[in-house]
Amino acid sequence: MQILKKGFFFLSVLTFTLLSLKTLGQSTKVRGKVVDSKTKQALPFVNIAYKGTTIGTTTDFDGNYFLETRTPGDSIYISFVGYKERTFIVQKGKFQTLNVELEPETFDLQEVVVVPGENPAHVLLRKIIKNKKKNNPSRFKSFQAETYTKMEMDLNNIKDDFKDKKIMRQFQFVFDYMDTSVITGKPYLPIFITESLSDYYYQDKPRVEREIIKASQMSGIQDNASLAQFTGQLHQNVNVYENFIDLFDMGFVSPIADGGLRYYKYYLTDSAYRDGNWCYHMSFKPKRKQEPTFVGDFWVADTTFAIQNMQMRIAKDVNLNWVKDLVSNNEFQKLNDSTWFLKKQNLFVDFMLTERDSTKQMGFFGRKTVSYKNVEVNVPLREEIIKLDNNVIVNEDALSQPREYWDDARPYKLSERESGIYAMVDSIQNVPLYKNIVDVVTTFITGYYIHGKFEYGPYYKLYSFNEIEGNRFMFGGRTSNDFSTKIMLNGHVAYGTKDEKFKYGLGFLYMINKLPRETFGMQYKHDIHQLGKSPNAFTEGNILASLLKRNPNNKLTMLNQFETHYEKEWFQGFSNTLKFRYRDIKPTEFVPFEDRFGNPISRITASELELRIRWTKNEKVVMGEFERVHLGGPVPIVNLYLTMGMKNVLGSNYDYQKIDLSVEHTFELPPLGNLYFLASGGKLFGKVPYPLLHLHEGNETYAFDPYAFNMMNYYEFASDQYASLFVEHHFNGLILNRIPLFRKLKWRTVVSGKGLIGKLSDKNNGSLTNTEAYMQFPQGLSDVSKPYFEASVGIENIFKFIRIDAMWRLTHLDDNPYQDFEDFGIRAMLQITF
Repeated sequence: MQILKKGFFFLSVLTFTLLSLKTLGQSTKVRGKVVDSKTKQALPFVNIAYKGTTIGTTTDFDGNYFLETRTPGDSIYISFVGYKERTFIVQKGKFQTLNVELEPETFDLQEVVVVPGENPAHVLLRKIIKNKKKNNPSRFKSFQAETYTKMEMDLNNIKDDFKDKKIMRQFQFVFDYMDTSVITGKPYLPIFITESLSDYYYQDKPRVEREIIKASQMSGIQDNASLAQFTGQLHQNVNVYENFIDLFDMGFVSPIADGGLRYYKYYLTDSAYRDGNWCYHMSFKPKRKQEPTFVGDFWVADTTFAIQNMQMRIAKDVNLNWVKDLVSNNEFQKLNDSTWFLKKQNLFVDFMLTERDSTKQMGFFGRKTVSYKNVEVNVPLREEIIKLDNNVIVNEDALSQPREYWDDARPYKLSERESGIYAMVDSIQNVPLYKNIVDVVTTFITGYYIHGKFEYGPYYKLYSFNEIEGNRFMFGGRTSNDFSTKIMLNGHVAYGTKDEKFKYGLGFLYMINKLPRETFGMQYKHDIHQLGKSPNAFTEGNILASLLKRNPNNKLTMLNQFETHYEKEWFQGFSNTLKFRYRDIKPTEFVPFEDRFGNPISRITASELELRIRWTKNEKVVMGEFERVHLGGPVPIVNLYLTMGMKNVLGSNYDYQKIDLSVEHTFELPPLGNLYFLASGGKLFGKVPYPLLHLHEGNETYAFDPYAFNMMNYYEFASDQYASLFVEHHFNGLILNRIPLFRKLKWRTVVSGKGLIGKLSDKNNGSLTNTEAYMQFPQGLSDVSKPYFEASVGIENIFKFIRIDAMWRLTHLDDNPYQDFEDFGIRAMLQITF
């Protein structure tokens, strides 16, 4: 079910990957706006600093500013050329709003002659770009550092009337921990916190990334090594020296990109000594609306032209879902006279689920900070580090470090209030209302309702209908993590009112090891089955498959299948799965089995041994106790399947071999969007009946399936040798953002093309006259020696989660009395993307 898969992905990323920065409690927070006292116009580039310190900022283009620090002075000093300076006392350890009106100051100046010339900000920018290669942290052959990572998720914009609601009486204790965001001014309440301390290692050639997590703790979650691994900082990278910065699957233009002048306006606003370095201060803002750009400022060191500090905030009108605001702050440290390296990286995200007034609607803050210390560059990695079998290693004692360890490990000391947040968040888990809310959300996302040691579901299979079974009712489920985190049992039973037959399934998955993954499982089912469907298609019994069908849902067969597997991940990104599969496929009135003489065949029996080899590198993975979701990575995913049919094993009648290879990847091509491709091919050696051939993936619903030929029917084409290519390009608003009417809708264009060519040897081609194949093909099934092509143009991001494609079938357009296909069609799908 596509929306559930996307939903789980979104929830996982929202909860773990996109979290961010700082803590609450004893930070001193000041925000406000600076205006001209007479005209009331906002004043940009006003200098604001804690008196007696180097901690400061400047107002943005709208006159707004915010400051947050744990080491403030006792007052704030505000200055701006042409205005009288002002000083204000601040309250340490508290949030405060300070709006300021500056009085103009009159000076008698001599005549000034202005001559045309180049903007000095542009001159400085060219020097920064010229020196990017030697200042980019990724230039190092290797480096290692100790990193502290803190992630937090907060419920924001909580109003007094919400706290007074009857439903919130069970939660009153949590409101003692509320604070206010200095960035947005919204009140917030922490609901999830995690910290980790790691040793991080990087090598360029050959590419090696390793993170050894020495300590990790999470609110509300105990002893979960999988989550500890995922919350490591390997999964975050905001490198301002790259031309494009990938955030939420969108390539944002870096303020110091090589082509920055095409996207930004720059202003040289100040210069000063900072930490012993003469630095220049520059501000920047986008030239055009809705492009993936930032507004902000940075300090750059003279001579080396290395960035000392950069604060970036996404432009207000960026075509980005669910994200109301985002602020990234990158602070660099000087290792020697010419070498700079990251010191601290903060990310703040304000998530909003609706487009309504953000001052009235509740949402979430995601915050993350990563601090670096004990940095060593161009030091060869130790051999034992390179040989580690996983990119992220969790030490055995990482989840049980005492409080004293954390007090010494953190780059700052937690206040008493902050220390109590872990206990507060853990206490929420025990509130009955909270548990009920979690149950509802979990059921919607996963499809299963969890009650004690059992999970009932999936709910979308409780009822469906088709031409063979009539009304189909199904009850199923699986054991929960409360039952065991080592073994998961599952099963289902179904009944059709038309055929009056019961169907069922039963199996288990045993987790031998989690990191690296090693599993063993068995599964048996006696149920209907659709041959020739894609891995992404609606599974049998899914109500949406019944509701969205475009042809009669009758091309189903009865299947008895036993399957057992052993999966071994040798190291992160490389795994093998060995699988034995026994299949007993029976015909139905709509899908008859006949030999080459027209005599009926009662069943097709096959036993297979399959070896899967999967390879990729630096892949992001969200892991639960048994399941995991692959989020992709910088390297293509390669899958190789080697299959051997074994005659005379459990009654199998066929001896054959198959090889199937696929390569898939998503190329980020900012600012043009991203391009996804899936190339696959295969060959079968031997003579088999048509159900064991490669029946190409059709789709007979109005739902768009990215892994199928959406204009092709089931049982339309078969091959024993084939090659196919799927290509899909998402423009991410590049085109429609330039059209005023569509700009407000935030729709995005997507185009795709799919091609297929295949061959059938005479011994397997049951469509030939006087065929030598084991079975005659059903009417309408043929080879695809003439290439098949289809293409589509679509609009996605309709109401943020709907995609609609106009699709064309470009070949095989001759009338076929046995195949009711369309030359043109509309397909839709639900998807949740940023």
